[in-house]
Amino acid sequence: MIFSSIPFLYYFLPAVILLYFILPKKMANSVLLLASLFFYGYGEPNMLPVMVLTIAAAWGLGLAIPKHRSCFYLSAAICLGLLVWFKGGFAGNVLPAGISFYTFQILSYTIDLRRGKIKPQKSLQDFAMYVSMFPQLIAGPIVVYSSVEDRLDPQMRRTSSEDAYEGSCRFIFGLAKKVLLANNLGQFVSVFQGTAADERSVMFYWAYALAFSMQIYFDFSGYSDMAIGLGRIFGFSFPENFNYPFISKSITEFWRRWHMTLGGWFREYVYIPLGGNRVGRGRWIFNIFVVWALTGMWHGVNWTFLVWGLYFGLLLMAEKLWIGRLLDKLPGWAAHIYTIVLVLFSMVIFNGDTMADALCYIGAMFGFSGSGAAVPLINTISRYYIRSFGVLFIAGIIASMPVSKKLAEIKYAQQLKPAAVVILLLLVTAYLADGSFNPFLYFRF
Repeated sequence: MIFSSIPFLYYFLPAVILLYFILPKKMANSVLLLASLFFYGYGEPNMLPVMVLTIAAAWGLGLAIPKHRSCFYLSAAICLGLLVWFKGGFAGNVLPAGISFYTFQILSYTIDLRRGKIKPQKSLQDFAMYVSMFPQLIAGPIVVYSSVEDRLDPQMRRTSSEDAYEGSCRFIFGLAKKVLLANNLGQFVSVFQGTAADERSVMFYWAYALAFSMQIYFDFSGYSDMAIGLGRIFGFSFPENFNYPFISKSITEFWRRWHMTLGGWFREYVYIPLGGNRVGRGRWIFNIFVVWALTGMWHGVNWTFLVWGLYFGLLLMAEKLWIGRLLDKLPGWAAHIYTIVLVLFSMVIFNGDTMADALCYIGAMFGFSGSGAAVPLINTISRYYIRSFGVLFIAGIIASMPVSKKLAEIKYAQQLKPAAVVILLLLVTAYLADGSFNPFLYFRF
């Protein structure tokens, strides 16, 4: 089950909210846990036992970790082993939805127990609810245990009318980003991929790179918005995951704004334990590449993901050592163009089936085709599709900038907010009821 579906919006979610608030407070965690297990099992019943058994093993071993170091290693080995088994393709094409996210949450709990930062969670129900909570189960944000530990006690959670209202608004705005923007941008990507190579132009390749970049941004950030909004409704404060990354003026800044919980997880549990930047230059470079190789492989074992991760590692290292000072001296617009161009290249690599395909696409963006023939700058087919989706591109660019947030904060906009939310929900409902294009990119991670 996904958030952008009629069954979730009009059957599952209203039923869960109703039960959560009308039943006694002491049953709140039971409601969320059972709802989360149903939510996951609805889409992947065969993979539900994998998640349940992983949770049970992590909880049981977690009780013993403070006194027995071997239990820490065993728990970590189980989580990492399952992740490698499924991500590495050893189980064929089988890949449990959200396994990268929920195993990282379990690992944060396990590592923090070993560090003595937290105490073992004695309630299996509460621990299982933390790991499997449906708002952030499939695609994050990654919520480390210590950040919600005090909220796992239902008596400590409070939801005010303002929380319910703002959480609902955040959810619907995120839903609109995913359905109205990401899905339609995805249609442009599909049109491009369905067009014969000899009918594409340089501008078509650049438009594809931009469309996919915005698609994955609105798809993933929209899902994060929905998760954060739902969390607020149920009394949780989930961390922000995106902060307008496309306004960045360096790759370093981009990664401070993009998928922030993943970056924070790797920094806390991999980069710093390796020594971070408090070591010699050679070891520091090694640490950078380890983190970014793992970041790439976190998405999958395809060579494109590994190269994508190492590509960013190389750029970040170059900015730290050489390019950063130059970027500081450049006009803001020039630094921004530098960043966006490099990000577009990264997204072409990320979405490539093979590195050969990705490099062919990047070459075509500069007019070079794999056959040696020149790629035309523009042609009739690409002109037609770029014009047809032109308004969508403009809407996506505006929505990816802080100006959209600033406009929403204007007094009159706040007064119109309830009406805007209702209109957006109706538009989304009509779109989904029509059975339109509705993929979810991060479901495979």
